[in-house]
Amino acid sequence: MMIYKVLRAEEWKALETAGETPGAPIDIADGFVHFSTAAQLRGTLDKHFAGLEGLVLLGFDADAMGPGLKWEPSRGGDLFPHLYGPLRLADVISSRPIPLGPEGHLLPDDMA
Repeated sequence: MMIYKVLRAEEWKALETAGETPGAPIDIADGFVHFSTAAQLRGTLDKHFAGLEGLVLLGFDADAMGPGLKWEPSRGGDLFPHLYGPLRLADVISSRPIPLGPEGHLLPDDMA
């Protein structure tokens, strides 16, 4: 199953440069890296990234993330994937920009 991480452009550049990161500021504060499923992604963008440009969508294979990936209740009681460990560039399967349109972020057709 694919899971997704949204990063700001500078966070993506830092991951590309260092090869791993503890995540975005919210991840560091919470002690784990926040991910979303495809079904949860729109809500994540609307709640945490509304109006922001320069976002990058990273795709990961949940089954390959190892025992550090836990599914825990969060927004609305839904189970969200949380990684207890660093976000590693080697685990990124896909990366693509998330454009900002007049009505909000434009997700790829396979996720809209």
